[in-house]
Amino acid sequence: MGKSWKTRLIHSDVQVPAGYRSLASPVYRGSTTLFPDSASVNDGWDQHEAGYTYGLYGTPTTLELAAKICELEKGYRTIVMPGGQGAIALINLALLRNGDHILIPESVYTPNRKLARNVLRRFGVEASFYPPEVGAGIKDLLRENTRLVWCESPGSITMEVQDVPAIAEAAHARGVLVALDNTWSAGVYFDAFAHGVDITMQALTKYVGGHSDLLLGSVTVRDAKVYQQLGATQQLLGCAASPDDCSLALRGMKTLAVRLKHIEASALRIARWLAARPEIERVLHPALEGSPGHEFWKRDFTGSAGVFSIVFKSEATKAQVLQFVDALELFEIGYSWGGVTSLAVAYDFHGSKGRPDYGHRIVRLNIGLEDTEDLLEDLEQGLNSLRKRQD
Repeated sequence: MGKSWKTRLIHSDVQVPAGYRSLASPVYRGSTTLFPDSASVNDGWDQHEAGYTYGLYGTPTTLELAAKICELEKGYRTIVMPGGQGAIALINLALLRNGDHILIPESVYTPNRKLARNVLRRFGVEASFYPPEVGAGIKDLLRENTRLVWCESPGSITMEVQDVPAIAEAAHARGVLVALDNTWSAGVYFDAFAHGVDITMQALTKYVGGHSDLLLGSVTVRDAKVYQQLGATQQLLGCAASPDDCSLALRGMKTLAVRLKHIEASALRIARWLAARPEIERVLHPALEGSPGHEFWKRDFTGSAGVFSIVFKSEATKAQVLQFVDALELFEIGYSWGGVTSLAVAYDFHGSKGRPDYGHRIVRLNIGLEDTEDLLEDLEQGLNSLRKRQD
């Protein structure tokens, strides 16, 4: 019986020649996964064990990205999420329950802080915020119900590098897991698992994506038990990463090394130049002596990235700092970082519990792929505009 043309639109007999090979990873899109027979149907999420069952758990494009991130970070398995904050949320929701306690550094990425205060608290999880410099002293903050210690090294905006090995040793002595936001190092400049971390996450949005045109996150673990907890939770949350975004991240990974090399060299030159400027009180770049936790960066890291902060001297008013940022021509104003375009964002940061109170004087810079000399010239004219305003 012949099929009508309408049916052939869906069930075609057309075949294309086999044997095509390309340097580009294929983009597999799909929700429904086909099974060979009725007995093979299952809804298992772990496609390494169950085979492909449903698009929610990842197509070959998604799993290729996960495998390459895992290989880069030297972990057991990686789960790809729709964004960095989604990766943070998955870790918390998979590993915590009512009555648990977590420790989070005061220097943490703000949405991580808000997740703990505004969401986890509603489900009976208590969060305490600790000084990022605490190191082995974290042992005094651990409770009987502490289940997870978060690290972020260096910290958002204020750039403190933590003594992660000391924190991990103290936490493990009490049976507590350690999770790390390892986005700044792109998963390559800090070997998290070699330094005692149990779970890492990255905002692949940033250096892995590299072009400010995708949102993705990753969670990588060191053992199978935690992987099963995370995967089972992801299945029920229904958080699926776009295969199209994953393909862009796979492409971004191919140029990651050359981009990081240029960004590192350019950022270091710019940071040192800014440190010598009379308008600047302090440059918070982990690779510079005097930056908080520099000794741990020197001991544990193999390189540095392009995100750092500058602190203006005390006489600078908020209007003058904003004027500096607005005067920049090559540095755009916007959140996120890790792309090819340099960025500058002014913050109003007030420390607590003995932490520095930078107030309105702190500006975070992201160094992109522009010519370093052009960026220095742009910063100089921005600083000159601030001085003119003072005059």
